[in-house]
Amino acid sequence: MTDFFANSMSAAASGMRAQGHRMRVISENIANADTPGFHRKTIAFDDVFDAASGASHVKVTGLAKDSSPLQVIHDPSNPLANENGDVEMSNVNMLLEIADSREANRSYQANLSMFQQAREMYSSLLQILKR
Repeated sequence: MTDFFANSMSAAASGMRAQGHRMRVISENIANADTPGFHRKTIAFDDVFDAASGASHVKVTGLAKDSSPLQVIHDPSNPLANENGDVEMSNVNMLLEIADSREANRSYQANLSMFQQAREMYSSLLQILKR
């Protein structure tokens, strides 16, 4: 029975770690939204089965650059402008980043809630066994 609670808390913790990493990537994208030439980063997750514990965990499988085109603005006075006066800005869409951050936050909170419930159930079980 203890393995069930440990596996539940471990799975929830792996989800929280993954969403925390996702939030760091989103924060970096938002921080570099006005950086010329910055390519938005994306993160990939995978469900990994741990044979030793018999539980599934979330694992970050990689970071990648978004291949969507960079925003081009015409600003001949910019020192980074090409011969036509165009500057390649970032491809960060703030609306998308805000939506992703809210989704990551909700996923983190769901995993935290699952972790807390498993901990409370384990504590209740220990109290029952002490009687």
